[in-house]
Amino acid sequence: MTGVASASSPTCASSGWGRERVITASCGSFYPPLRSARPRPPSAGGADFCRMDGDQVEKMVLTKDGRKTAVDKECDGEEKKSVESKVYMDYNATTPMAPEVIQTVTEAMHEAWGNPSSSYTAEATFVPVSKITGQVEVDDIIAAIRPTTCLVSIMLANNETGPISELSQQIQILNQNRMSLGLPRILMHTDAAQMIGKGRVDGQDLGVDYLTIVGHKFYAPRIGALYVRGPGVTTPLHPMLFGGGQEWNFRPGTENTPMIAGLGKAAELVNKNCEAYEAHMKEVRDYLEKRLEASFGKQRLHFNSQFPGAKRLCNTCNFSFWGPGLQGRMVLSHCKTLLASVGAACHSEKGDQPSSILLSCGIPYEVAQNALRLSVGRDTTKEDVDVIVEDLKQSVAQLEQNRVT
Repeated sequence: MTGVASASSPTCASSGWGRERVITASCGSFYPPLRSARPRPPSAGGADFCRMDGDQVEKMVLTKDGRKTAVDKECDGEEKKSVESKVYMDYNATTPMAPEVIQTVTEAMHEAWGNPSSSYTAEATFVPVSKITGQVEVDDIIAAIRPTTCLVSIMLANNETGPISELSQQIQILNQNRMSLGLPRILMHTDAAQMIGKGRVDGQDLGVDYLTIVGHKFYAPRIGALYVRGPGVTTPLHPMLFGGGQEWNFRPGTENTPMIAGLGKAAELVNKNCEAYEAHMKEVRDYLEKRLEASFGKQRLHFNSQFPGAKRLCNTCNFSFWGPGLQGRMVLSHCKTLLASVGAACHSEKGDQPSSILLSCGIPYEVAQNALRLSVGRDTTKEDVDVIVEDLKQSVAQLEQNRVT
């Protein structure tokens, strides 16, 4: 959905500087150091484990490309068991840090460890997505705007289905008319978390006032940033927390220099290699969908992310198996290799309920509850796809056999 916020008295602060800045917003913990020097996918349900091979004890850890590697380790009796190789396909949930990013973060921890900086009432209107295109329609957003509207917020790309929305040009035209009538300018915000690293993102071309950046979606640490066009001059920006004067008095607290450096390095890699990343992921995603059709048949599959005439993320395949007893969570629980999800991690509190996003897009309830979201990454190969398709075949066959018996 898209939010259209309204307020009775929107204001703009002025602090005397008019160029764009990126304000770091939030930071979480990053992966603990493993002896393989590679992060672990959190969906792995315990990504490091032990294996006995004769008298040799090895510690197995999942590497950045979703495969396992081994390092020597003492194991107790509970851990001495064989575990099959896993293939990670939940890159929309989180990505590992790229090796170059890990190096930059490590260098910043060594070399830049010093302290770098030693009420309105509002209501929101939610605009539903189109059941035909799977995205928010510009005309519907424009129709929801009122004289008191001050902000429109829209996802640049959805993390479950992938359609991409474009709106800023219409808002700019609308603002010209509103300003001539003495009405407040409508500000534009877009959440670009899923789009960065999977397609070109340019704040100037998008024409937005605010743009949200999330590092762990494009091989960076778990740190966020907010792009603001002319903060305090053309675009209002007010602190949510108060205390120190860091980040030009917009966000108090000591800056997390290593994580910021890592985010910058990841952004540099995206700027340099985005076309190659996008082409590779699209090729593997398309191959995945062809293999699914070839293995299960078109009559047994429903692709939830293919909407006529709508763009979608290059790496995302959201699909359902037709039939009772094939709920997405059940299928995944019987997979021996595939690590994936049934939808966005931020909606995981819904338990076994179907994705509200898919339901909003017009996907029938019985189809939505069977949904699987597979999202490929930079290192996913066609060989990985072949492995997980066979894994899905055995999982579905086992579930159907269980129903019969």
